Amino acid sequence: MRRISSHMVGIEDGSIVLFSDYQDGGAMWTGHGARELRRVVDFSEPFRDIPVVQVSISMWDMDQKSNQRADISAEMVNPEGFVIVFRTWGDTRVARIRADWLAIGAIGHEDDWDIG
Repeated sequence: MRRISSHMVGIEDGSIVLFSDYQDGGAMWTGHGARELRRVVDFSEPFRDIPVVQVSISMWDMDQKSNQRADISAEMVNPEGFVIVFRTWGDTRVARIRADWLAIGAIGHEDDWDIG
């Protein structure tokens, strides 16, 4: 369990279309084997420490003629942002993916003193 020592907790969320590869014949739609896509997300303001980040698929458009394989995660999480990583493999054909995310963590307060 993560304990937040600050009396100020920040929550930020967002939604991003990661790709629409069916429109331009991108690798997620036309490729085979292991494929990966990364998108950087910047928070509107930094957290005090590394926040907890949850990422989920909120819309998917996949070809029904192949197995539907997908993995989504948050990597490189830091107080300023993180990277959404989407992966697929095999013969899966992915046309579009939209990801939603939620970050929760300690934030500073205007009355905090920075002694250093």
